[in-house]
Amino acid sequence: MYSFLQRLGRSLMLPVAVLPAAALMMGIGYWIDPSGWGENNQTAMFFIGAGNAIFKNLALLFAIGVALGMSKSRDGAVALAAVVGFVVVTFLLKPENVANLLHIDKKDVDPGFDTVGNNVLIGIIIGLISAWAFNKFHKTELPAFLAFFSGRRLVPMIVAFIALFISLLLLLIWPTIYGGLVGFGKSMVGLGAVGAGLFGFFNRLLIPTGLHHALNAVFWFDTAGINDIGKFQSKEAVKGVTGMYQAGFFPVMMFGIPGAALAMYHSAKTNRKKAVSGIFLAGGITAILTGVTEPVEFVFMFIAPVLYFIHALLTGLSLFIAASMHWTAGFGFSAGLIDYFLSLKNPNANEPLMLLALGAVYFVLYYFIFRFVIKWLDIKTPGRESDDEIEAMNRDEEIRNNDLPNTTHKYNHLAEEIINGVGGKENIETVTNCATRLRFELKDNTLVDEARIKKAGATGVMIVGRKNAQVIIGTHVQQVADVVDEKL
Repeated sequence: MYSFLQRLGRSLMLPVAVLPAAALMMGIGYWIDPSGWGENNQTAMFFIGAGNAIFKNLALLFAIGVALGMSKSRDGAVALAAVVGFVVVTFLLKPENVANLLHIDKKDVDPGFDTVGNNVLIGIIIGLISAWAFNKFHKTELPAFLAFFSGRRLVPMIVAFIALFISLLLLLIWPTIYGGLVGFGKSMVGLGAVGAGLFGFFNRLLIPTGLHHALNAVFWFDTAGINDIGKFQSKEAVKGVTGMYQAGFFPVMMFGIPGAALAMYHSAKTNRKKAVSGIFLAGGITAILTGVTEPVEFVFMFIAPVLYFIHALLTGLSLFIAASMHWTAGFGFSAGLIDYFLSLKNPNANEPLMLLALGAVYFVLYYFIFRFVIKWLDIKTPGRESDDEIEAMNRDEEIRNNDLPNTTHKYNHLAEEIINGVGGKENIETVTNCATRLRFELKDNTLVDEARIKKAGATGVMIVGRKNAQVIIGTHVQQVADVVDEKL
């Protein structure tokens, strides 16, 4: 189950990666026409309409993303199957068709059916079914007279028929499911700022497992009726309320994490500061600009769990404060400067400049708390290693540099060392990547050599269960993943 949830969370990253494009388009439109939603300017309408097209079809994108992420091979057939399954279900469950099927008046149709067309949960269900069908039937051979429909061509057909049964099942139970999801969403919204704070706290705690994406789907998308990101980019937003599950991340990502990075740099030994400066500088700048914080978080996550727990508490506190004060801003990818800048002109943003003031406080908080705890507990963050450890690292680095292959590809050595470090090609069953890490499904993860992988340049290694391992790379993970795929 853990492995399944982890793979599902990873799969959600593919459709989520489309959101920055939508946010950029809508952000440009808001800057041109900050109050009319495009009604006062044709150019603004053009950009807002284009971005809105992505948000209005997010469930379909989730269906495709989950299908590709959960299948054994990222084949086009599984994506086509997801589209086929999704359009069958959503067409059959349109309110007018439900009225005909149940022989009732359209006004008596349960309002839950109005949401099927862009409900992320429906997209995830169809994506999972499509991936299962592909994994089971993509090599199936039919009799000679049906041979044309064998293999991959069979998958969309099977999903289309399964979609009929899914539609019938949802016709009977969707009002109950949707009512329960909305009830859950309302219970969290009913907690107001406290609910936002709890979300922020658990969002950070789940980062090491990779399961935070599943939690995000509940609050950010239309899984439980909250849809904080989508509503923030629409007229459905309630000013000062919608965005409460996003705004509090800006002070943490843009200010808190850079403050932590600076604290760890200043806590390093004098003769080691130059050596570790690149790690913290690159990680801090990445967090500020894009809101991607894992390159810094994985530096102290396992070395100092107490620091990471404090980080999670401070994140929850930030979301609680922002929600309590009704300061709102939104993002399409993550809470970095780029998304902050784009949301400034969004008419739903409420006192977004106050998030910068809170951010300044958070920079100071993170800096002094991290410096104090590091010194108090003598935590061996990068640059604080003992002389023996430094000597060993220098010796290993010298050996590694002498053994570097003669290649023009900057990621070749890292990819080779990662493959060998997880037990070699024969130990790898699948490998995928998310925004900052490679995710391996292995035959035996006891063969993983964490020290070797880290020496090659990876930020960190995480072993989960008996078959899963994650290698934290950073924002250039896609380039490394491409080379790993080539070598495999």
